[in-house]
Amino acid sequence: MESYEPERLSSAQLAAMRRSLTSGRGALTRRSLLRASGMGALALGGMATLGACGIPPAKRADAGAPSDDHSAEEKEVTFSNWTEYMDVSEDEKGRPTLEAFTKRTGIRVKYTEDINDNVEFFGKIKPQLAAGQNTGRDLICVTDWLAARIIRLGWAQKLDASNLPHAFANVSAQFRTPDWDPGRAYSYPWTGIPTVIAYNVKATGGRKVDSVTQLLDDPKLKGRVSFLSEMRDTIGMTLLDQGKDPGKFTDTDFDGAIGRLQKAVDKKQIRRFTGNDYTADLSKGDIAACVGWAGDIIQLQADNPDIRFAIPAAGYITSSDNLLVPAQARHKTNAEKLIDYYYEPPVAAQLAAYINYVCPVDGVRDELARIDESMASNTLILPDKEMAAKSRSFRSLSTKEETAYEEKFAKLIGA
Repeated sequence: MESYEPERLSSAQLAAMRRSLTSGRGALTRRSLLRASGMGALALGGMATLGACGIPPAKRADAGAPSDDHSAEEKEVTFSNWTEYMDVSEDEKGRPTLEAFTKRTGIRVKYTEDINDNVEFFGKIKPQLAAGQNTGRDLICVTDWLAARIIRLGWAQKLDASNLPHAFANVSAQFRTPDWDPGRAYSYPWTGIPTVIAYNVKATGGRKVDSVTQLLDDPKLKGRVSFLSEMRDTIGMTLLDQGKDPGKFTDTDFDGAIGRLQKAVDKKQIRRFTGNDYTADLSKGDIAACVGWAGDIIQLQADNPDIRFAIPAAGYITSSDNLLVPAQARHKTNAEKLIDYYYEPPVAAQLAAYINYVCPVDGVRDELARIDESMASNTLILPDKEMAAKSRSFRSLSTKEETAYEEKFAKLIGA
C-alpha cells in the first residue's frame, strides 16, 4: 500500500488546539457526556430489553449479514463520532487527517459529531438496526460496553481483514482481544481511556496518593476524596484493590466492592461521586485525591503543576471507544479503508497529539515525538510496557447482570 504522511501541524498549532479544548466545551465536556451514559442506560431503561421498547431482538445471522456494498461506485463514507474527537486545523475550518485521506483515496468523508451520549445515540439508530435498515452511517464510534451489545445483537458487520493490513498489524496488544470481540473481528479501537488515581500534591501536603486503599482509609484524606459515577470505573478500581480481576469477577466479588465503598460513604471518607466535574474541585484543592480519567488529567496538568497521577500497584481500568460498521451500511469497504488509515503511525500520532487519549496504535512514539516530545513520553497517551501490563478491562455483562449491578451502584451513589 502506498505510504503517505499527512500535513503536519506544528507544536505551536497543537498547543493552541489543546488550549482551546480547556476553554468552555472541549474534550472534558465530551468525556462527561460519554461517561454519564453509563448511568443513563439504567435511568432511561434503554439497555434492559429491546422487546420492552417494542423492538424485537435481532437474529444475529440475519441482521449481521453483509449488505450490498456500493463503495466502488460511490466514493464516500459517513462517519459519526463524538465532539472534539478529531484533529482540527489552526483556523478551526479544516480537519487535516480527513482531508489527507480524501486527497489520497478520492473517498469523500461526511464527518458528523452527532454522538453526545451512548444511550441517546443508540436510541437514534436501533429502530433502523432492528428493522434491518441502513442507519445512514458507515462508521460509528461507541464505548466498549455499547460496542459489545451491538455486536452481540448482530448489528455490526464483520470486517474484511484484507482491507485492514495496518490495523491488524499495529493494534496494541492490550486492545487486541477484548472478551466481547476476540481478535477484533467486528471492531477496532479509536482510543483507550485509562482510569487512574489523581491527586493535588498541594492539597495532600506533598504526599503521594497511589492506591484505592488510601482513598478509602487514609484519615488525612477524609471528606476530600471523590470516585466516579461510572460504575465500571469505580467498581473496577475497587475490585483490583481487593485483589480481584475485573475481567472475571463474581456476584460475590461485586457485592464485596459495593460493601467496601459503602463503608467509606458511611464514615464520610468519600465526599461524592462525580462525572468529570471532579476536575474543578481537584484543581482548586477542594478534592485532594480521586479516581479520574487520564484525558482529563493531561488537560489539568497543562494549567496546574500541582496535579499528579498514579498507577496503583494493583492495576488500573482501561475502557475504549471503538469503530464499527453498522449492519446495512452502504460503504463498508470505504469505512474499512478509513479505519485502516488511522492505524498508520504518522496519522495515528497526529490524532493522538490532538485528542490526548491513549493511542491504540503501535509504532507511533517517534512520530509523536516529532510533533511534541512531552506527549511521546507521557504514559497516559503512550503507555510503557510496565503501565500496559497493569491495564485491566471490566468484563462484559449480561443484560440481567447489567440491570442488577447498576441498581446496586445507583443506590450506593444516591442516584
